[in-house]
Amino acid sequence: MNSVWEQRWHPLRGEWVLFTSHRGGRPWIGERKSVSDQTVPAYDPTCALCPGNARLAGHNPDYAGAWWFTNDLPCFGNPESHVASSDPLYQTRAATGTAEVVCYHPDHSRAFALLDDKGVNAVAMLWRDRTTALMARPDVEHVLIFENRGELVGTSNPHPHGQIYAGNLVYGHMAKADENAADHLARTGRPLGLDVLDREMRGGRVIAENAAFVACVPWFARYRYEVIVMPRRAVTSLTDLDDDETMALGAILREVAVRYDNLWCQPMPYIMAIHQAPKAAASGAAFPFHVEFHPPLRNPATLKYLAGPEVGGGSMTNESDPDAAAAELRSVAAIHYSRGAA
Repeated sequence: MNSVWEQRWHPLRGEWVLFTSHRGGRPWIGERKSVSDQTVPAYDPTCALCPGNARLAGHNPDYAGAWWFTNDLPCFGNPESHVASSDPLYQTRAATGTAEVVCYHPDHSRAFALLDDKGVNAVAMLWRDRTTALMARPDVEHVLIFENRGELVGTSNPHPHGQIYAGNLVYGHMAKADENAADHLARTGRPLGLDVLDREMRGGRVIAENAAFVACVPWFARYRYEVIVMPRRAVTSLTDLDDDETMALGAILREVAVRYDNLWCQPMPYIMAIHQAPKAAASGAAFPFHVEFHPPLRNPATLKYLAGPEVGGGSMTNESDPDAAAAELRSVAAIHYSRGAA
């Protein structure tokens, strides 16, 4: 393999990513990870998210579909608990808002990749409804919806679920995307998200698409199998989606999850985050709504560790080729391997 050293600009995050794909095959005698594919029961009496079970501060109803509740240990809360700082360098401010847990399905074994059409529709509709309700609160400036899937990304419970953080904190990546989108709009007159989509549609890295959304391994990917899902029209938030688009979002997110699992016929760990506009977006209607998947595995047993350049230096290094990773994900079936296809 020829050695190639290249930096690529990440237009959404406003940072450089270093690409050294020739280093992906370097000798590795470090730690290897195993991903569990053991049979998971449909109900676990010890699980705090299964129907009918007790939680730290409550008791679950016998829910039958997608269901949400206020997190028993929320990261945002009552502003009265905040003690102000008089130090202009070590400043503080209250963390107001709430946090919620979204159970995708009552079946303890039903990962997002294994939900049927009704199931993914219900989850996507719930995400949209909760975003609408939470953004109407005066103590909320931004809504972050995410899923941590698998032990390798630190999930605390294997029951299929995600979380919603809604508070007065605008998370850094969204704040930066808002700033970059406002700048791009001022310079070009075009939405940043649609210009990224245009390049990806012509770049050969699309792995799935439907009437409303496109999924690809982006040209500026930070992880080997990173995937970004983008709308075909300018959208700032889940609240901008109509019913058909909301269902199309659920469908394409499931397809991404299925292709991940089918890559090595094992559950793929990942972090999924829905990037939507803060309440006071500087970019207005040009904020680039999208969904990002960050799977930490470089191969079935090796993690992409955040080491010196990433943690110490603050810039990502991708030791793979996004075009090749996209081809791998595109080559596997869109029906889950556990159901007879891979």
